[in-house]
Amino acid sequence: MFTGIIEGLGKVLQVEKEGSNLHFWLESPFTAELKVDQSVSHDGVCLTVTNLDAWQYRVTAVEETLSRTNLSGWKPGTMVNLERCMPANGRFDGHIVQGHVDAKAELINMKDRNGSWKLTFRHDPNAGITVEKGSICLNGVSLTIVDTAADFFSVVIIPYTWEHTNLHKMKPGDAVNIEFDILGKYLQKYLSGASLSKD
Repeated sequence: MFTGIIEGLGKVLQVEKEGSNLHFWLESPFTAELKVDQSVSHDGVCLTVTNLDAWQYRVTAVEETLSRTNLSGWKPGTMVNLERCMPANGRFDGHIVQGHVDAKAELINMKDRNGSWKLTFRHDPNAGITVEKGSICLNGVSLTIVDTAADFFSVVIIPYTWEHTNLHKMKPGDAVNIEFDILGKYLQKYLSGASLSKD
């Protein structure tokens, strides 16, 4: 489990294709602290460390992950938001984030507000719901929604988040990984009358 508070930026060093999977080698500020089998959020996607050395590590994305996220567009030099799992005695500085991306959203507008930045995204209205002042996870970053409709939402980025994540590298037309609030997803399914179990 994660909280959407980014620890640092990682850099993709190499991409290897194997069947329908992609292996990514990355460097990060905390590579030396990682271990094989550890889960790390990469732009909001929970991936398992499968190999590492003193300065780089490898994770693998399967076809299902690649189809739902923007990882298929990663290439050497891509900067990635990173967060390790929350420790049992940690603080919830963001919100409950599973690292299970629901869909991609497209950045359709970016506005400099002289001290903050307002970003507006369009998404498939069937992918999930958003509510004003609710939580959303974008590329692994826990953010608060300021405007919402069935197929779009906006967030405002403070200078610290802007400088310490890869959101400042985005431009209109780019895709971002979104994870809708888990509490909202359960509530939406319950109210729709759908069964929560898979029979």
